[in-house]
Amino acid sequence: MMAAEAIESASRTGRRAWPPLLHHMVKTIRTRALFEPGQHLLVAVSGGPDSVALVSLLHRLRTPWRLTLSAVHGNYGLRGSESDGDQECVEALCQRLEIPLHIMQLNVRNRARGTSLQAAARDVRYSGLTAIAHQCGADRIAVGHTADDQAETVLLWMLRGAGLPGLSGMPACRDGIVVRPLYEVRRREILAYLQSEASSFRLDSSNDKPIYLRNRIRHEIIPALQRVSPASVKALCRLADVCREDDGYLNGHVAALSADRIDRLPGGGQMIERSFLRDLPLAVQRRLIHSALQTCSPVDRPPSLRTVELVRQAVLRKNRVSNIATSSGSVIVGKDVVRFCPPTSQDQPYDRSHQTVPMVLPVPGTITWVATGQRIHVEQSLRKNIHETGHEKDRIMVDVDRIDGPLMVRAWQQGDRFCPFGMKGRSKKLQDFFTDLKVCGSDRTRIPVVATAERVVWVVGYRQDDRSALTPSTEQCLVITVDGAPTMRGKK
Repeated sequence: MMAAEAIESASRTGRRAWPPLLHHMVKTIRTRALFEPGQHLLVAVSGGPDSVALVSLLHRLRTPWRLTLSAVHGNYGLRGSESDGDQECVEALCQRLEIPLHIMQLNVRNRARGTSLQAAARDVRYSGLTAIAHQCGADRIAVGHTADDQAETVLLWMLRGAGLPGLSGMPACRDGIVVRPLYEVRRREILAYLQSEASSFRLDSSNDKPIYLRNRIRHEIIPALQRVSPASVKALCRLADVCREDDGYLNGHVAALSADRIDRLPGGGQMIERSFLRDLPLAVQRRLIHSALQTCSPVDRPPSLRTVELVRQAVLRKNRVSNIATSSGSVIVGKDVVRFCPPTSQDQPYDRSHQTVPMVLPVPGTITWVATGQRIHVEQSLRKNIHETGHEKDRIMVDVDRIDGPLMVRAWQQGDRFCPFGMKGRSKKLQDFFTDLKVCGSDRTRIPVVATAERVVWVVGYRQDDRSALTPSTEQCLVITVDGAPTMRGKK
């Protein structure tokens, strides 16, 4: 970026006045080629410390780099007066800096069933940012993610069992338009800069709520890692860079290998010969299925490893055809071909009335299992505050310390085993459990199962797994309840 160097050389006096954080940001912009002098940047400003620092630093860079700056603020209206206060803070900041501001009124209350609040907010935010960037002619959209955000993202995906795509975290530049100039900056540097500038900012109260996994990672896991290794955040960011390079290289090879074996379907779907997919090495199978699912996703969201494995196992079963509903649409595993169909595909509409997509069960929180209309609720409490009863079909109590990861609600899967409560630790195939109860195949696929990544916790409305039950030493417990009972042909 010789042009940038020439501009800065001509402004040596101004450069001496630059704070260290600005030098750090400029180095990131240069080395990662995020944008160039003379371009128009649309800056996303929430009012929090990261985005306030970002717009302040870019304002300092505006004259020497001949930048055109616009700002955008998204108001979800989820926190009442607090959300309005954020908007007022951003309006005052942009007025002081003489930066034109666009306000987005964002609605996530009517999000699709099975979509988390955070995912819905991210989707509508980036959709709005892209639309406004086109309207005002911006070359790049600048967001305020930091090195700490990257480390949290890597840990978040690691805990979900993600492969290289998840461990790659956030790229410094996304889709050639979304850039992260503070990508290599620590959050403590941001706060120090704002204090030195006497700049005011807003704090989002939801960032302190432990119900969100990212918040627990931020406030509990990251500090613990830093006590063990002070350079842990930097190491996690370096890991993300390495994984992203490896992931991109492997994706390129898989794309070249399969380029003439994938047929495009109307509406954005894909079709792959089943025998070709089945004969590929395991790692290539997963990558090809992952790519096909993400291509079909209406929001370009990467599928979970569990979804990829669900499709892969269906492909490997000989002489079996199946129709799998996923958050990306439907996958039709036929005798000879596998079709990946987006939700809007006219060839295979996505029927949400029979949705069996795995759903995260937040603590505390409530989800609706669309296949049966049941509402599943979970809350955490001290055991001494819970009224314990005998076996109930619509309520279980779980020892927090015996849960090995985040909870999700999903349909049963071939090969599922669990230890039914009352059987003294003996395990049983879920398929045999249903057979004994005379629950037919069509009803089995509708029954929600609460599980972790490793094991079943509750066959909802039927039986709890003994390995998660309360013990004499239990202090903290989860109370999971279900409202409403589906009509089944078998007996409970």
